Amino acid sequence: MLSAPATLVLAQDNRVLYLTKSLSSDKIKTVFVNTSGGSIAVSGAEGQEPRVEVYINGNNNQSLTKEEIKSRIDELYTLDISVHDGELHATAKQKRNNMNWRRSLSIAFKVYVNERTATNLNTSGGSISLVSLTGNQNFETSGGSINVNDVTGIIKGETSGGSINVSNSKQDIDLETSGGSINASNCSGNIRLETSGGSLRLQNLKGTIKATTSGGSVNGNNISGELTTGTSGGSVNLMAISGSLDASTSAGSLHVQMLQVGKFVKLDSSAGHVDLELPTKQGLTLDVRGDRVTLDMDGTFDGSKEKERVAGKLNGGGPTVEVRGDSRVSVTTK
Repeated sequence: MLSAPATLVLAQDNRVLYLTKSLSSDKIKTVFVNTSGGSIAVSGAEGQEPRVEVYINGNNNQSLTKEEIKSRIDELYTLDISVHDGELHATAKQKRNNMNWRRSLSIAFKVYVNERTATNLNTSGGSISLVSLTGNQNFETSGGSINVNDVTGIIKGETSGGSINVSNSKQDIDLETSGGSINASNCSGNIRLETSGGSLRLQNLKGTIKATTSGGSVNGNNISGELTTGTSGGSVNLMAISGSLDASTSAGSLHVQMLQVGKFVKLDSSAGHVDLELPTKQGLTLDVRGDRVTLDMDGTFDGSKEKERVAGKLNGGGPTVEVRGDSRVSVTTK
């Protein structure tokens, strides 16, 4: 059973703190939340009283009285919060599909739990936020942003229409959006990031990373491990890369600075120029092709240099550096 609605507290966006349920004695291990029109936030940060808070406001952010909210919920929604065997289930759903949109509500949940808590979250119209958690996290929204910070474990999330921000997280990260940008910083592990319509910003990442976009630019800095990245509609700019790299673009230029080459470097630009900076003293095997290839290198080179291709060994040879460009290609060592 739900407790009586708490004292109303209006936020700046007209959301009402409708009720609070304490979880202090329930030892929650897994959180299940499903809401049809609001945001979901789960926090495992220390020093918080375990609880669920339900926030409600009307369609188009309209301000409603306590009586109006209760009347609409009783008539139009099923709102339930229950705990069984360490599982928290919080659900808000419409009783019928053809409800008058002018009377619809945005029902949001904020959940405060122990750090070692798994989640399974779904909302059709709001953002999802996860902070300071360990374990398996599975979440999806059809129309909001995703924010993940200080989370360790298996992290799998998807949004059909919002941006993604992930930071200070690790282990196994799989995040996807159909219509927004992705920002990832200070993360490590197996990382997959995909957007169909936004830019990628990658900062301080380590591990095996695959980050792709179909419609924006890629910008990265201080990345180590193995990075596979590409875009069908923008430029790629990567600085301070250590490890193996496979980067491509179908509609822009490539700018890459390698501090250390791992097993390979593979660059492909179908429409723009390529600028590649390599470490001075490392032994490498070069296979560079473009409309016009220029080299500015220190160290010893044994091979052939032609207008459209350079092939040979730098400093005795080593990992292969393969570059393909339909325009100018510039390779330097510093």
